[in-house]
Amino acid sequence: MHTLEVKDLHVSVEDKEILKGVNLTINSGEIHAIMGPNGTGKSTLSAAIMGNPLYEVTQGEILLDGQNVLDMTVDERARAGLFLAMQYPSEIPGVTNAEFLRQAINARRSEEDKISVMDFIQKLDEKMAILDMPEEMGERYLNEGFSGGEKKRNEILQLMMIEPTFAILDEIDSGLDIDALQIVAKGVNQMRGENFGSLIITHYQRLLNYIVPDVVHIMMDGRVVKTGDAELAKVLEADGYKGLMEELGIELEATEADK
Repeated sequence: MHTLEVKDLHVSVEDKEILKGVNLTINSGEIHAIMGPNGTGKSTLSAAIMGNPLYEVTQGEILLDGQNVLDMTVDERARAGLFLAMQYPSEIPGVTNAEFLRQAINARRSEEDKISVMDFIQKLDEKMAILDMPEEMGERYLNEGFSGGEKKRNEILQLMMIEPTFAILDEIDSGLDIDALQIVAKGVNQMRGENFGSLIITHYQRLLNYIVPDVVHIMMDGRVVKTGDAELAKVLEADGYKGLMEELGIELEATEADK
């Protein structure tokens, strides 16, 4: 079993504190979801875990199997088994999907264990079929000219090909129609197993109808304020955040860094 631990994490952006002591533990084999209003630090948490230099960790630790990833570069974190599916994936002209994916897979392997061309093609065809992606997507430049739905499917394709230990999925449901949402969820569910864990950031219960989480965390005011099972998300969908905020005495100030 592998473990990703966030301990007393404080993060600032341009000298404004966004995360104010986040604590959570994810084990491989588990799917966790984080929900919460805008401005509460959900995307800041994902950026801090992956090492975005715009987000300054001022206190706390992020441990992957006991090793503090704050001592690692972004590249080293990815090689160690962390993966981020971004809300707004970047376009990379001149690099095809297939080229990027093969290099990403081999970056986590030793020189003696590089994936062969035939094995790579077979795996790519298999995963693209699951995601209902046409073969020509492999030869298109990475995210260039992709629709929003194509970009989200492509992020899940990367997840399925690279097979990280822990994946952070930042609003992968944003902008998706119901058909695309079901396909993206199908890809994530294919990854479920004892060697994979995921943290899903979402605003909406509808995604969690298709990817049923083991644990749901509610984040407000830069902290995890409530944790429960999948039923917690359904309660929030029905009742909203206002009652919980009043119960906890929380007033939120939305920030440009985490809207």
